[in-house]
Amino acid sequence: MVTTVRAVVCLSLWLVVCQVRGSYIPPKMNRTIYNLLQHYVSIASSAKRFNGKPVFSRDPLAGKMEAKRVFMGGVLETYEKLIGQMLKQLPTPTPQTAGSNELPGSAAIADGGEVGAGEDVRTQLSYILKKVQELRKHRYQEQEKLLQELRDLKHIQMDNLVVQSKALWELPWLYEEASSLYEIKMERRKRRRRRRQARRVKTRPSA
Repeated sequence: MVTTVRAVVCLSLWLVVCQVRGSYIPPKMNRTIYNLLQHYVSIASSAKRFNGKPVFSRDPLAGKMEAKRVFMGGVLETYEKLIGQMLKQLPTPTPQTAGSNELPGSAAIADGGEVGAGEDVRTQLSYILKKVQELRKHRYQEQEKLLQELRDLKHIQMDNLVVQSKALWELPWLYEEASSLYEIKMERRKRRRRRRQARRVKTRPSA
């Protein structure tokens, strides 16, 4: 009983926070996620769910913008696979069991074209999956290309003599490029520091 109450409180707080911060989240999507959470709260272990360990680390979001965008591209890709797996785990709908995946009536959404009580888990998951796919397609194409190129590095044939020879041939240029990127970064940091110092001198009151 206590864990159920805590789960409901956490869900309510989550919805309030999303409504305050989530200006990019459509109301329908916000409520659909809330409904799905109510469904999965009833079948998942509360003790494991509220153990303070998030699925996705927040640490990369403290870095530079480009690094954050690459990370978020990977997060969206992972969500696409995760929701796809959640859909696969649902029982196949039949005329006799079509209502087995329906959300409880308490999870219903009111008017305005939002998700209703008769809409099942499969439909709602499919809607969330579509929203994730649209965001990834329209906002993270460049990051997706970079992620694919990073994945391709794992498939380089390390034991292939031709690959080994070609890699050695390419190493001087790549090593030079990697070294210069670091130097460029440090030089930019020095320039920014000098500009800040110059601004301080200009704004310092004269004697």
